[in-house]
Amino acid sequence: MIDPTILSRFPKIDPKTFEARLGRPGPSPRVIIDTDTANEIDDQYALAWSLLSPERMDLEGVTAVPFSFAHHREGLLESYDLIKQAEGKGDAERFMGGFGGWAKRLIEQGRTVDDVNFVGPAEGVELSYQEILRVFDKCGVSSEGKVFKGSPAYLESFDQPIDTPAARFIIERARAEDDRPLYVLAMGALTNIASALLMAPDIIEKIIVVWTASFPSYAPFCNEPSLNLVQDKLASQLLFESGVPHVYLPGYHVGAQLKISLPEMERFVSGQGAIGDYLHHLYTHNPLHDMFAITDAETKTWVIWDIINVAWLFDPDYVSTKIMPSPVLNDELYWEHPEGAHMMLEAFDLDRDAIFEDFYNTLKRAPKA
Repeated sequence: MIDPTILSRFPKIDPKTFEARLGRPGPSPRVIIDTDTANEIDDQYALAWSLLSPERMDLEGVTAVPFSFAHHREGLLESYDLIKQAEGKGDAERFMGGFGGWAKRLIEQGRTVDDVNFVGPAEGVELSYQEILRVFDKCGVSSEGKVFKGSPAYLESFDQPIDTPAARFIIERARAEDDRPLYVLAMGALTNIASALLMAPDIIEKIIVVWTASFPSYAPFCNEPSLNLVQDKLASQLLFESGVPHVYLPGYHVGAQLKISLPEMERFVSGQGAIGDYLHHLYTHNPLHDMFAITDAETKTWVIWDIINVAWLFDPDYVSTKIMPSPVLNDELYWEHPEGAHMMLEAFDLDRDAIFEDFYNTLKRAPKA
């Protein structure tokens, strides 16, 4: 748990206001999208859906989030070496280790761990920034004054927030003279948001963080498999303990339902303007297929995780939620449930077909290529 002296910096929101913050957004909600857009291909769908729906949200800006898969390298190398050492013993499967499937596919393709491009967070945030600009352009929407670079690293201390244009923009818009609260749709590591909260604790009274990551709060599993969570453990812990109103959208079991197939891409996405063609290109040239050495990709679906944030904002029937106590994320990345925790809104199910039907219909309005 976070040191109480850190948490004492944050104002306490009165229960009535807190309950209102966890209710449904009003018309034309103020929104910032905080996204690691170049991480894979799902954020581009979420951003495009938002940019093509100006009547449904007041999108004030988009902030680029760092990302990196470098934390996988050690485990992958261990599994790779175990399999190579077991070759010829007729029983290599049991030597695989935690990343065995990935390592085995690399070996079958004649590749090594050194062939995998593990970008660092500084490169990740730059790639995300450029990808955000690209999606704006493909949607025919001006990005001028709307896109901000985030942190080149992750939090190392609650006493050292990372001051970036993204964190400053979040603070500025949270403090804006507007009666409407600010919804921050968080689609990656929480570094930018945590830094903004640590730099300006008062904004806790004006924002609602809508974050997708990991397992439901009632799950007994370690949350380490969640990329959004594990990259910045301190920022993840701060979300659940700071007292900021937040909507938690678990990726596993909930967001994981948002799978899309190649035939759907060809039928409903390809040909829908420049952005439709670009999203189709991303699907058929998914960088994670190469990274994870996935074969026969055309027969497999892909999860478009992060459209769950936009779906929750757009329609109460798309994502089923319930009010429940916010958990605490311990240092081993398991959930704990101390008494007296503030409340949060958590998703437990979604309507996959309705969400994608809405997305496909929105794409029909995209500017022609």
